[in-house]
Amino acid sequence: MKSYLYVLIFLNLFISCSSSSPEGKGSGTPLPTTPTTPVVPLTDAEVLDQVQKDAIKYFWEYAETNSKLARERYLTDDPGFEANVITTGGSGFGLMTLVVGVERGFVSRTEAVSRLTTALTFLENADRFHGAWSHWINGTTGKVIPFGTKDNGGDIVETSFLCQGLLTVREYFKNGNTKEKALAAKADDLWKGVEWDWYTKGENAMYWHWSPNYGWEMNFKLEGYNECLITYVLGAASPTHPIPAAAYHEAWARNGAIVNGSSQYGLPVVLNYNGATGNVGPLFWSQYSYLGMDPRGLTDAYANYWTLTQNHSKIINKYCIANPKQWTGYSDKCWGLTASYTRNTDGSTGYTAHQPLNDTGVISPTAALSSFPFTPVESMKFLHYLYDEKKSTLVGVAGPYDAFSPHYNWVTPRYLAIDQGTIVPMIENHRTGLIWKLFMQAPEVKVGLKTLGFSSTQYGF
Repeated sequence: MKSYLYVLIFLNLFISCSSSSPEGKGSGTPLPTTPTTPVVPLTDAEVLDQVQKDAIKYFWEYAETNSKLARERYLTDDPGFEANVITTGGSGFGLMTLVVGVERGFVSRTEAVSRLTTALTFLENADRFHGAWSHWINGTTGKVIPFGTKDNGGDIVETSFLCQGLLTVREYFKNGNTKEKALAAKADDLWKGVEWDWYTKGENAMYWHWSPNYGWEMNFKLEGYNECLITYVLGAASPTHPIPAAAYHEAWARNGAIVNGSSQYGLPVVLNYNGATGNVGPLFWSQYSYLGMDPRGLTDAYANYWTLTQNHSKIINKYCIANPKQWTGYSDKCWGLTASYTRNTDGSTGYTAHQPLNDTGVISPTAALSSFPFTPVESMKFLHYLYDEKKSTLVGVAGPYDAFSPHYNWVTPRYLAIDQGTIVPMIENHRTGLIWKLFMQAPEVKVGLKTLGFSSTQYGF
């Protein structure tokens, strides 16, 4: 089954696996039609501080209460909904988010170390499947919560997002006090316990899922290009259970067929985006793998990764400005398409991977905000639009709401960890490069990248 088709099934599962649907009529809120009191514009530095402080709250004030990891979602109109459902990948993003919070003094270092220690201890005792965690975990018991009938075991992609966070935590705290060094050691042990080679199924490829009940029946091979690049990099980087380089070249790079020579708005797309050949996919494909992995000066046999990620963001920006579907509100200051909540045709709230080939008139704030390293001017315009013009309607208790549509006068007052979790790290990478530096300094990461044929002018290899 082609990767993009699986993504569509994946998104349907995301909605259908909830114990009682959080979507449906009434889960979107109309935008006010009367003028609101003007907000005094913030400086660029002030607004960057503010959005980082706000988004950190999702992982600090609204974390799952027992594990201190990230809840899959938080609905301001139903705060108790699925309160114990932890997301593995979103929790990895949350680890990186809290490192930024500590570095900037937005959260207490001592308290952060305590909470992170609780979170990593929980992960030590949670269900693992050949070292990999499941997509969803019960925050009370540590047991797997099935993401689908056959998706009730290890999820190596979500695990790779988590391991980005674990390596970042390790590198940040490894030279600290006794408690910090213990935290770093715990993160190191968790990372080294993942059996990446198991998820090759003995082939020159990686497979997304393994279940103790259904084995490899999901049978989703990781082939590029989508959000899963980091899975291959960390698989090759593992000092305990590495994958062969051939898996990357034969499966992910499709023996070279991953390369695509098309352009959009005069900008090369560089790689073949699954399900969108000749165009680009949702922006999270240029964010999830690059929270820690620095694309600046990063190249391999198939791509210049700075060109790839920057062009992706620029193409989405230019698409929204061109606005071929003529949605009300799209502009140079209101743009951004990625996977998020969406407005269904009947007015209810659903979920989809917004992109040029799947544009429903819905803007996802994380798309532009998490693109700050690639499109700083364009992303700053959007950030000021949110906080200077629309704060009273589009920003809530934990930062910008997940999705809105000016065309339909609609906003969903809800949050998703995987969307909120990329904002703080990527903005910090734009500001100081902090998360990039921490992750890229990990010795294993350099080994993994070099094994796969990468070179980096930024890091001298």
